[in-house]
Amino acid sequence: MSKIYSHNAPVNLEMGGTLSKVEIAYTTYGKLNPENDNVVWICHALTANDEAKIWWNGFVGPGCFLDPDKYFIVCANIIGSCYGTTGPRSINPETGSTYGLDFPAFTMRDTAHFHELLANHLGISSILMLVGGSCGGSQALEMSLNPVFNIKNLLLIASSVRETEWIIAIHESQRMALQADSTFTGNNDHSGKEGLKAARAIGILSYRTESAFHETQKNEDDRLDNFKVSSYMKHQGQKLANRFHAHNYWLLTKCLDTHNLGRKRGGAEKALQTISAKTTIIGIDSDKLIPVREQKFIAKYIPDCTYHEISSAFGHDGFLIETSKISEIFSKTLNRINHSNKYS
Repeated sequence: MSKIYSHNAPVNLEMGGTLSKVEIAYTTYGKLNPENDNVVWICHALTANDEAKIWWNGFVGPGCFLDPDKYFIVCANIIGSCYGTTGPRSINPETGSTYGLDFPAFTMRDTAHFHELLANHLGISSILMLVGGSCGGSQALEMSLNPVFNIKNLLLIASSVRETEWIIAIHESQRMALQADSTFTGNNDHSGKEGLKAARAIGILSYRTESAFHETQKNEDDRLDNFKVSSYMKHQGQKLANRFHAHNYWLLTKCLDTHNLGRKRGGAEKALQTISAKTTIIGIDSDKLIPVREQKFIAKYIPDCTYHEISSAFGHDGFLIETSKISEIFSKTLNRINHSNKYS
């Protein structure tokens, strides 16, 4: 169950905005040991939340790779989301109304700063394993450059050192869909809902593969309309609209676009070379959103890094679905952890 940490002091954001106070939603599993050295920190994907055991079922939970009986597992909802952490649907204390699109712009580095605030609150001085896939991997890379976290092992899936032109183009297309909804600029719970459905459909095209659509959505008859795949796309759009808000989606895609680990750090290669954590990175052979060349680039420049590649029919979404393959690879990482004898 989510908890809320209230940080009752101003937080300055990288792009110039300030939040007078913030709330951070987070979930923990297991217990912190006396040595404070069994912490696993999970960074969630774009529209996920802090309840990692639910959305990463098979990877987090009793008997899984990330077992609460062995580790103290932390997952925090990121800034700008709509699952408890301060964002566009939060109340602006200066106006008494929800922020809406007036919520200040934030960057991927701001998400890492929010994680730092929570880590300080929880008394965490070291992270045994930092885990993230996709957007979660971007957060984890930013965290890995902050010595405050003292990260021992970095586990990344389907991640990149910066947001590519291809991904930014997808995000801009999604934002165009949001803007095409005449209700988008409103400030109520339903503002931009139809645009959000369309934006999600655009995203789905980049998360999955052509072969997956062919195998699961093809029609066997000679129909001329009402195709199975059409219903599927509408269903996916509606699912997100039922649980997310267009304003949050808009600002989170803007945040993703800022991801560039080498910015103001002398370039990507130099930034990666400063990561001291033992790193394991997994690429997915069918990923069209963040192709394996991006993971290979990261692996080339982090000093202590091993690269693995899995085969999946699910494209980018394989990082959430292929839990057994991912667990098998990351389990080998346990042999590289100083405290493996204690936890294995």
